[in-house]
Amino acid sequence: MLSRLFDRQPGGALDHPTQLTRAARQPRHSGGWDALRKHLVANPGLSVLDVGLTSAANINLLTEMGHNVYMADLLEDAYSDEWRSGVDEDGKPVWDVERFVEQNLSFSGRMFDVVLLWMTLDYLPEPLIAPVVSSLHRSMTMGGQMLAFFNTKLIPDLAPYYRLHLTATDDIELQLAQPYRQQRALTNRNIERLFADWSGLKQFLAKDGVSESILYR
Repeated sequence: MLSRLFDRQPGGALDHPTQLTRAARQPRHSGGWDALRKHLVANPGLSVLDVGLTSAANINLLTEMGHNVYMADLLEDAYSDEWRSGVDEDGKPVWDVERFVEQNLSFSGRMFDVVLLWMTLDYLPEPLIAPVVSSLHRSMTMGGQMLAFFNTKLIPDLAPYYRLHLTATDDIELQLAQPYRQQRALTNRNIERLFADWSGLKQFLAKDGVSESILYR
């Protein structure tokens, strides 16, 4: 069971202020969200997993559409000292991958129709990348869709981590969040290999150094 799994049923609302909610938001057009939003509007009653910092805007919008919403901040969990089991001969952290997956990616049989992965994979520790992708694959329904964003260049000092807020339009809103450092920039070939078990991939190119993909289970 996810240690920080938040469940919100359709018709609910959430508006808990945090220190991050006061940060300015920047609108950004998203072709991926445009396509996924149309799918969500046409198919009420889906189970949606939002992998990222809790967003009242996301929860309220998705529940108003008639979906069940679950939140899980994998980055916060990944960087806690709980999952570090020491260091290797080069002094780099060793991660207890098996225990991380068991504690944070076991959904007790719950299956998801939609996953909002956002930029999580660009910021996760390397040993967790493939296990996270595999676990999400197992936890999605056939034909399920996952929206993922990827930085096209490795520029840690210029690629801050954002909380991403959905809107009722084709835009999403970016809000500076915890200072996680970008770990990688996945090429199209890297993405295709990482998601080799998935049935399809649709990419949306952008002009701001971020590509978007919808992965089909």
